Amino acid sequence: MAVTFDIKTKCKQTQARTGCVHTPHGDIQTPVFMPVGTQATVKAMTPRQVEDAGSEIILANTYHLYLRPGHDLVKEAGGLHKFMAWDKPILTDSGGFQVFSLGALRKITEHGVKFSSHLDGSKHMLTPEKAIEIEQALGADIIMAFDECTEYPAEYERVVLAMERTHRWAQRCKDAKTRKDQALFGIVQGGCFADLRVQSAKAIADMDFPGNAIGGLSVGEPKKKMNDMLEVTVPHLPETKPRYLMGVGSLDCIIDGIARGVDMFDCVLQTRIARNGTALTKQGKLVVRNAKYARDFSPIDSECTCYTCQNFTRAYLRHLIKTNEMLASTLISIHNVQITIDFVKEIRQSIELGTFLQYKNEFFANYRV
Repeated sequence: MAVTFDIKTKCKQTQARTGCVHTPHGDIQTPVFMPVGTQATVKAMTPRQVEDAGSEIILANTYHLYLRPGHDLVKEAGGLHKFMAWDKPILTDSGGFQVFSLGALRKITEHGVKFSSHLDGSKHMLTPEKAIEIEQALGADIIMAFDECTEYPAEYERVVLAMERTHRWAQRCKDAKTRKDQALFGIVQGGCFADLRVQSAKAIADMDFPGNAIGGLSVGEPKKKMNDMLEVTVPHLPETKPRYLMGVGSLDCIIDGIARGVDMFDCVLQTRIARNGTALTKQGKLVVRNAKYARDFSPIDSECTCYTCQNFTRAYLRHLIKTNEMLASTLISIHNVQITIDFVKEIRQSIELGTFLQYKNEFFANYRV
């Protein structure tokens, strides 16, 4: 198999565990946070900066790379690793969520999704087979099945149809895949309905993918609802395979997900809010652009070891933001990515030491949303 998974330590009080995902481009220690490089770049950061922040794997986006520059061009360049100068593992999503996000610009049929490009209005058809063709050309270590994500809230009948179609599309993806050096993960859907989540988890588990993802969450539902769905879903996914919660990256949701048995997380949050002048800390978000930091000569986080916190003050970062200097986005992105990766590393260590529940309780005692 292209990708295998070993469990190292299990928490006795929760479902948290540590492990290692083995891929053709290296090992990934889990739990893991994966920075998102939508268009073959983590926004505002160089690959070396992403690596220096501690990242062992990054994501790229099938939908966006299909439209620009085109998967054939990436293949001609030697694949995504070579094209973007990243020699560690890469995961590509299938484009399902992006197509879902197009709203009125797309039409879903059993065959696939017809959509108009958000760039130039050109017409396209994305099917499970096409998604796999694109992902195989891109050459990531882990690729995702093409699924149908539903909005929140959505009617029960609508979610049933999308879930059942996701299962059929998952099998079509599996049938279409030919590259043996890539691992195809299935995706659980089912909205915020517990019975559908259980049904979907069982169906996807039965297809025997090397890893399983939980999709369709973090789409506007209350945090408690997401946690409830994880609690009913995760027990029906194979314990011996990695579990990936898609699109979740806030520190509180990461630690809650880990407590419920999730191994992998990704999100654009870290770099997106950085571009808006907001930094992450283990106490909550810090809006650096606010006037009260104009003469604050302390770092974002005095305990953070990232390049930004070791060298620059809140006052300087605010100055960069107010003068529209692009360096602001880079420095705050470096911090947000590293503090998230370091946070997950601390969680891994607490699981191994048997102190995870204590760590989790102390975190929430000091965290503000």
